[in-house]
Amino acid sequence: MVSKVHKRTAMYRNLQLLRSITYSTSQRKTSVILEATQYIRDLKRKLEELNLLAVATAQKIVDYDPMPKLKVEAKDEGFVIKVLSERSCKGLLVFILESFEKLGLEVLQARVSCVDNFCLEAVGNKESNEDTRPLNAQLIEQVVSKAIRNWREVTQD
Repeated sequence: MVSKVHKRTAMYRNLQLLRSITYSTSQRKTSVILEATQYIRDLKRKLEELNLLAVATAQKIVDYDPMPKLKVEAKDEGFVIKVLSERSCKGLLVFILESFEKLGLEVLQARVSCVDNFCLEAVGNKESNEDTRPLNAQLIEQVVSKAIRNWREVTQD
């Protein structure tokens, strides 16, 4: 007899606890239990959404590379050099132009944006002077990459 009273009291306490956790106003046990199951489903759904958001955010952080992307293409009129970054890169343009000068690359046309991000698209050709070094896309990419790395070292200090 005493154990039945303890069980009933424990059941009542657990039901009250469920009501308080789920903010239920129902008096019937089945209604409280149904509301609690719905509450648990909602919590699971929210948890899954947060996990997906956390994974997406972590993926974006992993994908986010602060180093500017460089692409050099050989064209009929010369070389097309593209440098892109997701953030503004103060002073990078100077380093890149100095690398063009070292290569003896004459910039025929260029578009640059440094407001919210950094975007450079330049068309260049070998200057006609006594320097007989052959100029190719790979060499340009190496020298400009070195300029970007130098810029990075200077700005990180």
